[in-house]
Amino acid sequence: MEKILTKAEIEALLNAVFDGRIEPEKELAKTEGTAVSYDLFNTEAHKGFVPNLDIVYDSLIRYNRVTLSNRLRKVVEIKKVGARSYKFDDFLQTLPSPACMAIFKIEPLKGAALIAFDSPLVLALVDSLLGGTGNSKGPVVNRLFTSIEVRLIERIAKDILQDFEKAWAPLYATHMNLLRMEMNPRLVNIVPPEYQIVAMSLKIQIEETVGNVVFAVPYMTIDPIREKLKAGMQFDLMAIDPQWSYRLSSEILEAPLEVSVEMGNANISLRELLDLTAGDTIMLDKPCSSELLVKVEGMPKYDCVPGIRHGNKAIQITKIKGGSSE
Repeated sequence: MEKILTKAEIEALLNAVFDGRIEPEKELAKTEGTAVSYDLFNTEAHKGFVPNLDIVYDSLIRYNRVTLSNRLRKVVEIKKVGARSYKFDDFLQTLPSPACMAIFKIEPLKGAALIAFDSPLVLALVDSLLGGTGNSKGPVVNRLFTSIEVRLIERIAKDILQDFEKAWAPLYATHMNLLRMEMNPRLVNIVPPEYQIVAMSLKIQIEETVGNVVFAVPYMTIDPIREKLKAGMQFDLMAIDPQWSYRLSSEILEAPLEVSVEMGNANISLRELLDLTAGDTIMLDKPCSSELLVKVEGMPKYDCVPGIRHGNKAIQITKIKGGSSE
């Protein structure tokens, strides 16, 4: 039941307002709270904003410019056009027809991604790989690519994926695994149609011919490492592989070492050494029940006592040299 103020309570409330002891605006804000506008269609993810992701593509451009120039024996220039975010179904509508698409997996991240080459770029690459000039003076023929052309573009795609691995290495160790080549966008389903993808367009110029290649990476693939991207890691050639120390430790643990146990010492002359025969006994300077010295690669490391375990001669470590007893 709604509470109704009495006449005396109303007069007291009015007097408090007039005296400045109560500010109506603040009291209403406390009871009603504040409204915060939130645009579901204008978030960072929908804008294609992934912090520092463009630095990965800068590294890719630096690596692949050299790789592609060496492959084609021609001067190649690669520039970023820009990044955008789409729903995957909308992205497929933007692809030119025909387009040669390489679908690949970024292991160990989830989901698959794709690289789309437009027709002018495909024809220029194929012509250059087969010894031609790579210049397409005439109009581009709107046709599906032959199996030979797709096979040749697959080589280029594998080169790009190797360079993409290098570009990702300072941030996150990945393995780019090419799954298949495709020409029909309707047969491509790397994510459900409503999922967001981040697309990066690159312009590739091979002497006089210009073509475009588009990278499409699902947002759910990048999301697990988003915080690493925000951290602003240094992307340079001398960046440390995050897995380097782990691999180094594993390799060191498998390194073979020579271990020897000194039973004791004895001083004999060269004549006595030459006169030794089978069955002779050499008296050592310490009894067998005393602690023995264990050397690792010739360096004193442990003290131990000898014994027998499971019918085999054995030692038990009693002290680490320079450390405490165990």
